[in-house]
Amino acid sequence: MKTLFISDLDGTLLQPNVELSDTTVRIINEMAAKGVNFTIATARTIATVLPILRNVHMNRPIIIMNGVCIYDLEKKRYINVEAIDKENSARLLSIIVQNKLKGFAYTLSDGVMSTYYEELNSRTLIKFYEERVRLYKKPFIQIDDFRLLTREPLIFFSLMDKKENLDKVYPIIKALPDLNCTMYKDNYTPDNWYFEIFSKAASKYHGVRYLKEYLKAKEVVCFGDNLNDLPLFEASDYRIAVANAVDELKLKADEVIGSNTEDGVALWLKSNALKWT
Repeated sequence: MKTLFISDLDGTLLQPNVELSDTTVRIINEMAAKGVNFTIATARTIATVLPILRNVHMNRPIIIMNGVCIYDLEKKRYINVEAIDKENSARLLSIIVQNKLKGFAYTLSDGVMSTYYEELNSRTLIKFYEERVRLYKKPFIQIDDFRLLTREPLIFFSLMDKKENLDKVYPIIKALPDLNCTMYKDNYTPDNWYFEIFSKAASKYHGVRYLKEYLKAKEVVCFGDNLNDLPLFEASDYRIAVANAVDELKLKADEVIGSNTEDGVALWLKSNALKWT
């Protein structure tokens, strides 16, 4: 394989209604039929990604949860998972509980992912929960204390709050040597930020490097819009930002194209992808 094209989803490939436009679906499927190797790298889980991609002929494994997992759509299984070790899981969950932070904890056991929460004490958490139950039938499990998950195979933790609140705990968690984390603004809810924590061995950077080796690709062309796409850019050979991307990403880009609402990624693929293959 010569070139692998990898796109972020939210704010990059998806429309503001959290769906793929008919134009984007049609072009991606046309490119796949012509031998273009295209996949995605997203912070989302497989439970929400599968419905979004239901009409797309995705011909390569996908990077989910910011690189924590690589999922093979054809084989319907995870081909790589980077879990947090039990010692760091205990430290992380203790910090989250002690600081009275709320969010969602993700575990993966025997190929089955579970999502836990203590309480939904903000409009942001309620919206996140209700949207995923309504649109994707995603199951959630309520528990009394996150520390009950200390012995579970924890792979990911997502906190949601205003930036100033997350800033207080960010340096504490960032200082833990065996954990990785990313913080970025929500594409859909004003004033809300995501703070996501996972294994040091996981990131969009690691996900791209894994897929590049797994698929024997000579080069990677990527598309992104937000701060959590910086590792994606770092791991790629050619970097493309959509017009609506944050300035930090545009400064790292080799090219800036049309926005997500203008089908920027799909139209670029239509005009350029075959020249790279």
